[in-house]
Amino acid sequence: MLKNEIRETEGQIVELSERRKRILRTVVESYIATAEPIGSKAIAEQAGLTCSSATIRNELAALEKLGLLEQPHTSSGRIPTASGYRFYVNELMEQHKLSMQETQTINSQLHLKMQELDRVIDQAGRMVSQLTNYPAFAMTDRREKATITRFDLLMVDQNSFIIVVMTNLNVVKNKLVKLPVDVNEPQLQLLNTLLNTSFVGKTAEELNPELMRMAEKAAGSAYGLISLVVSFAMEVLEDAGRSSVHTAGANRILEHSEYQDVDKAHELLSYLDHDTELAQLPGAMGDSDTKILIGPENVSDALKDTSVVMASYDIGEGMRGVIGVVGPTRMDYAKVTARLNYFAESLSKMFGKGEPEQLPGRKSAPALQPPKPDSDSKE
Repeated sequence: MLKNEIRETEGQIVELSERRKRILRTVVESYIATAEPIGSKAIAEQAGLTCSSATIRNELAALEKLGLLEQPHTSSGRIPTASGYRFYVNELMEQHKLSMQETQTINSQLHLKMQELDRVIDQAGRMVSQLTNYPAFAMTDRREKATITRFDLLMVDQNSFIIVVMTNLNVVKNKLVKLPVDVNEPQLQLLNTLLNTSFVGKTAEELNPELMRMAEKAAGSAYGLISLVVSFAMEVLEDAGRSSVHTAGANRILEHSEYQDVDKAHELLSYLDHDTELAQLPGAMGDSDTKILIGPENVSDALKDTSVVMASYDIGEGMRGVIGVVGPTRMDYAKVTARLNYFAESLSKMFGKGEPEQLPGRKSAPALQPPKPDSDSKE
């Protein structure tokens, strides 16, 4: 007797027998590999089913009625729908086991001694794009608000000085200011003391109210200088707290058959070109380690026929990051998820979590080992 399971797909209760699950898995994995519809005869061979082609056709019709499969043309085989991919990801997908070559490639690239965070994140996006053959993005965000920890005003000459602003996020910025009037060292020292007394420890949102209160106390010329320095400090804080987004390999999307249509490809490429759009992806900076958005689950119209897979990692010092890929809904979710998760785990360790100098190999990443196949699994 066939064992039944009940699952919910897009609000609809779906009941699938073991045979239907094997057929659905075969259709999804075949379409991922070939981008071509698959018929009943090929399904029987690939799934190892002994039932007749007529029985398989009836099962395909039932899966299509449930919204898990569709038939592009009346004379063609079936392909998965977004709901079909979702059921596959939730219920049928096996964990992909990374090859030794894949782990060595990731480890050797991550051992590069890159000093600047932006450079590391940018390189991460490029590596992910190369490993998956999909457009990739990498972003960072702060868990805590940026605040000013110190001001320094350095005299250059009688008409200019340098503003140095330091933040709690280890960001230091400076700016050369040229004035139409003379300024001397005692004036700068007095101004420096005032700034460090009144504006240190405040966020960008808190600086402006404090500046307004200062307007009631300071003289006109002094207030002008204070306003100049505080405005620069606000710019520094806003930049420090902003999500940093890097994209790589956008043109790789053109290598996939789904994006041979110029208008469809242009819409997605335009979306990938806007960093702020990617930063707004649902769950992009959420708490979950891995997030998969399939087709209509994406909020943007540009992504309605596209899937997004994301994995998060810990940078330390109040920062976290996300790496992800964008591709057709027929992407190999198991392989992409395994690579992103391994990559994210490695980045977390490289940035100081766990063992900084010992990047994880296959033995130290048990989460990436596949479960033992059951009777329904493909060999």
